[in-house]
Amino acid sequence: MIDTNIVLYQAEWCPYCARVRSKLTDLLLDYKVVNVPRDHAERTNVKELFGVTGIPSMTDGDVRIADDDDAILAYVESKYGKA
Repeated sequence: MIDTNIVLYQAEWCPYCARVRSKLTDLLLDYKVVNVPRDHAERTNVKELFGVTGIPSMTDGDVRIADDDDAILAYVESKYGKA
């Protein structure tokens, strides 16, 4: 496993989150998962960090990507992907 500072804000039922989890696993990345409530009004931690309540959202150190699985996949591939 490759140590990272990635924190993925997600839900198990979310297919876009599953895409991100699959890519992180494929790249052998060690990351933290924060499962968020189904109700957007209860996602206060996501709203405070990103300004929106959509998932998947991710932090990696100072990098923040909100509510965009394609952007997260592009980021992790460019930063951690195999050459």
